Amino acid sequence: MEDTDLQIKIEALIFASDQALTTNDIVEILFSLDYEIKEDQLKDILNRIKQKYDNESYPFQVILSGGGYQFVSKKEFHPLISKIQSQKFNKKLSATALETLSIVAYRQPVTKIEIEQIRGVSADYALQRLLERNLIYISGRKEDAIGKPLLYETTNLFMDYLGINDLNELPELKELPIQLEREILNEVDNKLDPGIDTKENT
Repeated sequence: MEDTDLQIKIEALIFASDQALTTNDIVEILFSLDYEIKEDQLKDILNRIKQKYDNESYPFQVILSGGGYQFVSKKEFHPLISKIQSQKFNKKLSATALETLSIVAYRQPVTKIEIEQIRGVSADYALQRLLERNLIYISGRKEDAIGKPLLYETTNLFMDYLGINDLNELPELKELPIQLEREILNEVDNKLDPGIDTKENT
């Protein structure tokens, strides 16, 4: 298949995806449709797609976020787009949910009991809310602990919201005390703005 045809198909995949698509995702999807593509060829196509939509005539672009590629609106259009996206999320995460999310982000993989030991209160409701928002997921069980409790980690969507590609890009914490540093919570809260959905660059 010609690169031009592949490029159109790859653009369609990235556009249709709710989350950032990694190169492995793209290769697997194309392979399932009997399209073969080499790694170098895919990188060249992705670079051409990025260059194409970097042109000022487009209100959106393709970026690398959360380890994958996705279409996002350009920053200068955020105020305009936020007017029709304000109902995307009914409200911001509560302080309790934000604290729980921060603990998961910096301590992952982490169990509910470990979270509750840090916060000093039940984490049931906060974890449920974060699971519903697809910001965390159950990654397995802690096999060496009594009862083999569930382990929680952050999702790629969490990294998408923060505009990072790796957890190493999270703001540094000297330590993770019981009372988490408020500036970290504020940063997460601000970037989890209800007016900007996952198709927008943070």
